[in-house]
Amino acid sequence: MHINRYITRQIIIILTSTLFLLCFENIALWTRLLETYPINSSNQVLHITALILFFSCSTLLFMLWVSQGNIGKFILATILITSSLSAYYMDSFGVVVDVEMIRNIIETNPGEISGLLNMSMVLKFIVLGLIPATLVIMLWPKSSPGVASEFSARLKISLILIIVIIGSVAAAPANFASFVREHKITRLYANPTGWIYSTIDFIQRQVRTSRINHPLQDTAVDAKIVEDHDIKELIVLVVGETARADRFSLNGYDRPTNPELSKRGVISFPNVTSCGTSTGVSVPCMFSALGRKNFTSEEAKYYKNALDVLFETGVQVIWRDNNSDSKGVATRVQYENFRSPTNNPLCDRECRDIGMLHDLDKYIAARKGKDILIVLHQMGNHGPEYYRRYPDAFEYFKPTCKSGELGNCTTEEINNAYDNAIRYTDYFLSKTIDFLKKYDKTHATAMLYVSDHGESLGEHGIYLHAAPYAIAPTEQTHVPAILWTGRQFDYPASMIQPYSTTALSHDDLFCSLLIAFEVKTTTCELKEQWLELNPRSSESIFNNPSDSH
Repeated sequence: MHINRYITRQIIIILTSTLFLLCFENIALWTRLLETYPINSSNQVLHITALILFFSCSTLLFMLWVSQGNIGKFILATILITSSLSAYYMDSFGVVVDVEMIRNIIETNPGEISGLLNMSMVLKFIVLGLIPATLVIMLWPKSSPGVASEFSARLKISLILIIVIIGSVAAAPANFASFVREHKITRLYANPTGWIYSTIDFIQRQVRTSRINHPLQDTAVDAKIVEDHDIKELIVLVVGETARADRFSLNGYDRPTNPELSKRGVISFPNVTSCGTSTGVSVPCMFSALGRKNFTSEEAKYYKNALDVLFETGVQVIWRDNNSDSKGVATRVQYENFRSPTNNPLCDRECRDIGMLHDLDKYIAARKGKDILIVLHQMGNHGPEYYRRYPDAFEYFKPTCKSGELGNCTTEEINNAYDNAIRYTDYFLSKTIDFLKKYDKTHATAMLYVSDHGESLGEHGIYLHAAPYAIAPTEQTHVPAILWTGRQFDYPASMIQPYSTTALSHDDLFCSLLIAFEVKTTTCELKEQWLELNPRSSESIFNNPSDSH
């Protein structure tokens, strides 16, 4: 009788916890299923019922076997707590917790975490996570009847669940085959199995690629500078953050978000696609020679990137960061953190991107006669607290959303805050151009800006970014890119302008950087031939004043 009471009480707690999860922490899953299969016929009713049974019984089956013995209460409590956070972000922002989201969570710094904290999240964490977890630990039976008895009881219940699962699939086999084939991402909305699967997948990837003393693989091994002019390149590459191409007035947006850049003769590339939907993927991918289709974050760290190649050919490279970090890109070049007032002299409620220009004159002066690449990694439009991304003087569009809880703000308030941050980027880029103009007579100067990914601002009920690429909305993958060239830059604006409307992507950045520094390599031969780029000689520069800015 004692054994039966123990097992019965344990099973009741697991069953109750699972039902709690299914009812209150799987709203995103049920909503997604109903959007995919709207109930407009008896066949759809059957299919959606079968899917609900399938996910419910599968979840219960999983919970039944991971929550065993005395340690089972802690496992169950941990699942409840973590699932409450997963549910908050899926319900509030429309995100899905896939392997890349797990990577983002692990790489998130304390500053970014504080921007995501709010009262709604805390309440959901307490009500759907902490309280149920505490009850599980308090009510869990204190003595175990033994492994054999628990196994036998679970096996009997599991057989019933498996029969129901098989029956749900058999009720509509064609529809299930279609669901598995065409809606793989939907399965990741299942809570907790979705985030647990993604976490295991992430760990497995790390283990597979954690090779001891794995040699760093060379990239573009034949790279060399073939034109060694007295006039050296001075190029600033600005890596933007969370900027959408359709929010730049240079690209046709009906709001004046680029008042400064529009005065500086820049070239805007309106058809650029990102490599990923998160910083952790896009930034290392855009500097890699692998290309989006072959890129994985785990493998890329074993290959030299564009900065490595340039540095090895003699280019002086510095990375200044006002974001989280370089995501491994700047590991082997000079790196400076500008998220601290120690380096950044322009900090108010947070350190400003414009501060990354501080003391660059000294850096350039110390490298006379050298080609120089300066990479500035912005804070840009990092969400959800867009209002923090610009000083108060740049609050041009009003009213603005003053909260990280975007669901509590109106669409107008969210858009205003986001667009104000774009205007601050416009200001920052214009000041970067003005900085480079000082060196127009002594260097071949240029500035290239490209954002890492875009941002959803409530379209289709989705906020922020990091959606799985296969289902990512255009708002997260269509990014702005802007180029300014000085009078002595080897590839004048008149040569580049005809390509401005060409469909481009982050895959083009690797060779673009090498070509800009006149680095020849067979890796980029096809790119050069396609563009038919032939750098002008230094003697022709001043004979063509129309190319100057």
